[in-house]
Amino acid sequence: MRLTYWTDYSLRVLMFCAECESRHNVATIQEIADLHGISKSHLTKIVMTLAAQGYLQTSRGRGGGLRLGRPAAQIVLGAVVRLTETDFQLVECFQDGPSLCALMPACHLKKVLADALEAFFVQLDGVTLADLMNTTQAQRTVLQPIEFTPSRARSRPRPAP
Repeated sequence: MRLTYWTDYSLRVLMFCAECESRHNVATIQEIADLHGISKSHLTKIVMTLAAQGYLQTSRGRGGGLRLGRPAAQIVLGAVVRLTETDFQLVECFQDGPSLCALMPACHLKKVLADALEAFFVQLDGVTLADLMNTTQAQRTVLQPIEFTPSRARSRPRPAP
């Protein structure tokens, strides 16, 4: 599963606004776009979506910009991801209606993936923007790029027939 850029950028905007709030500043779309190398036009659409859902407050003019629309402790990452992602159909058999998969009657993949998706959201639902920012603040001086490589499943001996 891969999150869309829309979700990635939405989370970046919220994190940036939380960081600015902690310094008693307001963020601007241009500032975020420049910092992350994101199209200002694309970012504007994301900001408007987040503002429409109450995650951000926007103001124009001198001293205007972006602020969190609610306390960071009330912004749950799982809710943001559900809002910004459009497709959680990990495989074809997740779709409504008939499946073309010939393995459907005996396949357990759908349940395994559904359980994994549920675990993903359980984890995200337990984290607020405030939690994320507290962790980020504490580690700010030692931030290093993190590389993630999924571990390979260890081969298990197959039982004899």
